[in-house]
Amino acid sequence: MAPLVQVIVGTTRPGRFSEKPIAWLVDRLCRRDDLELEILDLRDHPLPLYEGTVPPARSPRDYPNDAVARFGQAIDRADGFIIVTAEYNHGYPASLKNAMDHLFAEFNRKPVAFVGYGNVGGARAIEQLRQVVVELEMAPLRHAVHILPELMISARSAEPFSPELFASLDQRLETMVSDLLWWTAALGAARASAG
Repeated sequence: MAPLVQVIVGTTRPGRFSEKPIAWLVDRLCRRDDLELEILDLRDHPLPLYEGTVPPARSPRDYPNDAVARFGQAIDRADGFIIVTAEYNHGYPASLKNAMDHLFAEFNRKPVAFVGYGNVGGARAIEQLRQVVVELEMAPLRHAVHILPELMISARSAEPFSPELFASLDQRLETMVSDLLWWTAALGAARASAG
């Protein structure tokens, strides 16, 4: 059975640019037969501000309410992740940090890759996210996709938008996804053998 790769849409902002890279990812990744794709949009998982008294690392799957339980169960299904993140003020969106802070075991020992956009292609946001996912004991991958402002401007003004506008990033995506699937298989086998 093909691994389930979740694409996490990391911003909930109205008018967000992420709809365009998501359309490109769906177009490219749905052509593959070596993965199952699921889009997990944080807009579909409105969560309260994290205020837990016991960290999720010490209280695995002890959900404080139905919204967190639904989000946790969705994340738990995945074998690996691609996080699509904006860069706001040299960092990643608060909605993404809040969502990640609610969980631990569901992310634990799974690989994660990144697609960033904004100034410097979201590189600063991705670097910060790599530090966070290490604390969740995930495996952040080296390869990422960076959508620079010039390409964002072209994509924003395109009517209608076509995923082909991001074709120059296809090889980078292929490298990243191939690496993600290797780690998904390796870590999936390790998790299974650990029971």
